[in-house]
Amino acid sequence: MITAFDNEKYLAEQTEAILKRIDRFDNKLYLEFGGKLLFDYHASRVLPGFDPNVKIRLLQRMKSKTEIILCVYAGDIERRKIRADFGITYDSDTLKLIDDLREWGLEVRAVVITRFDGQPAAEAFQKKLERRGVKVYRHKAIKGYPADVDRVVSEDGYGANPFIETSSSLVVVNAPGPNSGKMGTCLSQIYHEYRRGVRAGYAKFETFPIWNMPIRHPVNAAYEAATADLRDVNMIDPFHLEAYGVSAVNYNRDVEAFPLLKRSIEKITGETLYQSPTDMGVNRAGFAIIDDEAAVEAGKQEIVRRYFRYSCDVVAGLEEPESVSRVKNLMEEFDIQPEDRSVVRPARETARAAEAKTEKGNMGVFSAAAVELLNGKIVTGHNSPLLHAVSSLVLNAIKELAGIPHHLDLLSPNIIESIGKLRKEILGEQSISLNLEETLIALSISSTTNPTAHEAMQKLAMLKGCELHTTHLPPPGDEKGLRHLGVNLTCDPNFASKKLFVS
Repeated sequence: MITAFDNEKYLAEQTEAILKRIDRFDNKLYLEFGGKLLFDYHASRVLPGFDPNVKIRLLQRMKSKTEIILCVYAGDIERRKIRADFGITYDSDTLKLIDDLREWGLEVRAVVITRFDGQPAAEAFQKKLERRGVKVYRHKAIKGYPADVDRVVSEDGYGANPFIETSSSLVVVNAPGPNSGKMGTCLSQIYHEYRRGVRAGYAKFETFPIWNMPIRHPVNAAYEAATADLRDVNMIDPFHLEAYGVSAVNYNRDVEAFPLLKRSIEKITGETLYQSPTDMGVNRAGFAIIDDEAAVEAGKQEIVRRYFRYSCDVVAGLEEPESVSRVKNLMEEFDIQPEDRSVVRPARETARAAEAKTEKGNMGVFSAAAVELLNGKIVTGHNSPLLHAVSSLVLNAIKELAGIPHHLDLLSPNIIESIGKLRKEILGEQSISLNLEETLIALSISSTTNPTAHEAMQKLAMLKGCELHTTHLPPPGDEKGLRHLGVNLTCDPNFASKKLFVS
């Protein structure tokens, strides 16, 4: 594994930057925390060696002076918006985030439901949280926000929002996803703090784009790819360039919002705190990159992953084709092809080879998968009457890792027969082919009596972080199993079945 990022250097630099920013104010800083607090897999993919939980380690270092507020947009709750990497809704992700933070010794002071307008699902979510002892506040949409600064920064604007009592010098404001109301919540709190005589400050924490890295560096371009659905575009911060004569990378939404944000802060505080959106930031990730060449390659690979991701979302009806076009433009800029992802061609070739060897009519759709192990070896698998393609692949991969000959079976025929009978004769399923979740359960059962299966099962953890590609969209049982294994999954935008409904 190539390491491009020094976590310890990052922790030292980042801690110092935040503490210095707190000192600029009356020992009270509201830090708008963009991106993922925990499980930042995008960062770990584009910066090899980046600990997905390094940011929570950062806050844990300062937990004696840190409180956390979570924001979730009422509209996202109502329409059940999904966090893709976990496959759960934003409200469920909020619950998970509270649990995860508690495990790290960090308490959530409150949850803010933003732009609340009587949404029934948001009301139900609030009741669920309050019955579990979590404080919940509602912020209604402010008329004229954000353009009408005089109205926004008034008793009818931020003043109408309930104030969240906090006692720590650092208040981190985070959310399950973008456009959740983090900035509005920070400024609302600062408005109330100033009314109480507290000179509180505001700052922003965004890992990407990395401000002191070239604007067209693949790591920054990968951020554009990741936010193609939001239409984000990296740009040189014009305010920073004008004020200091220094080029710094930011993105369009922050640059466009800065004049109104600056006016709002000036109206609240009576002073000019920042000359540019880059000034507001405290991110030091760029100073911890220790292998630029590795970061360049990782950024390009992430662009390809995003291409496949958006392509699949388009055929599933979850995304617009424009998002794919935007990523395609990035691929052309960096001369990247889908096949530059090492596992794409082997998966497709395996599917074609399996189809060529099988008599017509015996199988409906031929699907295959390939995984690149951490030692660089690529292993493949394809579907059969007994196993889904990823089920076959995972069994082949752990055999390889355990040094078990390919011809040896890991699953007892009795177990497969028993599951098949359950599916077909009792549950009325048409196929007995096992998805990955079922295969992993069968493997665990076999391991109790089969030492070979037990040895192979111990290697499952070695698949975490491996690159995997399938020639078809995985059904729920496969997708959930792959998520548990922690692989970096991409898929060709094809359906594994002609059926419209997949249980």
